[in-house]
Amino acid sequence: MKKLTINVSPHIFTNIDTRFMMKSVIMALIPAVAASIYFFRGKAAGVIAASVLGCVITEYIFQKLRHREIKIGDYSAVVTGLLLAMVLPPALPLWMAFLGGVFAVGMGKELFGGLGHNVFNPALLARAFLMAAFPIALTTWTAPITLDAMTTATPLGLAKFNHEFTSSMTLFIGNVGGSLGETCAPALLAGFIYMLWKKIIDYRIPVAYAATLLGFSGITYAVNPAGAYPPIFCVFAGGFLIGAIFMATDPVTTPVTKKGRWIFGVGCGLITMIIRLWGGLPEGVMYSILFMNAFTPLINRITKPRRYGLVRERAR
Repeated sequence: MKKLTINVSPHIFTNIDTRFMMKSVIMALIPAVAASIYFFRGKAAGVIAASVLGCVITEYIFQKLRHREIKIGDYSAVVTGLLLAMVLPPALPLWMAFLGGVFAVGMGKELFGGLGHNVFNPALLARAFLMAAFPIALTTWTAPITLDAMTTATPLGLAKFNHEFTSSMTLFIGNVGGSLGETCAPALLAGFIYMLWKKIIDYRIPVAYAATLLGFSGITYAVNPAGAYPPIFCVFAGGFLIGAIFMATDPVTTPVTKKGRWIFGVGCGLITMIIRLWGGLPEGVMYSILFMNAFTPLINRITKPRRYGLVRERAR
């Protein structure tokens, strides 16, 4: 006679663990990393190496000092370093990139208790820190090697301050100035497709983010073309693609509910466009995601599905 075995939840198991997820994100980032090295050569490779080293070394030291299991083998620090490098300018001094890696892991992850406990996206938090500490270095852009110029402004900077718009094809290919990983759309879209295929990310946040960005920019451009941006320009210029694909889909700092993810994406799109059109900075992707990270616990709470069988009490 077979015995009935009763276990506590969860009853559904999967082969997807932290190491698998991180390795998949690294694979998805390979096209963007390759494109950055193609356009910016050794400068890109140096920033990437410094950022990753800063993250890995800091994680090892923190875990060692706190007498915890060393988990640098799960590649989470490598992913953080790669993502940070992708949102940094290619001409950034290497020691600043290393410092950013230290801040990302030390203040962005370990201070909150390590992976899975952080409130804000570590890579974006580190970039915000570097932007506040070294604003000139973070806004000094190098032209790709395919251009003759040594320095250049980003397409968003040219549009905001000079009302000059870069062609859509140039933006799509990535032959423009900008952060390492934000210029080449095909490379980022390839990573997006790969992560969807591997079921590492959910489509809701990127779709909601893109729809809001396109809708907002389309309405404002139709009403006032001289003071707004064309919708396609808003998608391919700046850090929207890398932000929507790799940053806003972070499973730790974004909502876990389906409704919550739609709300998160819409919020990111609205804040991004408000900053781009009426803010003092040309770009708003970083701040929009960090701002919405702060609201993730609230979004999870208000969108939490009702437990099966739960009946709400009626007011008497």
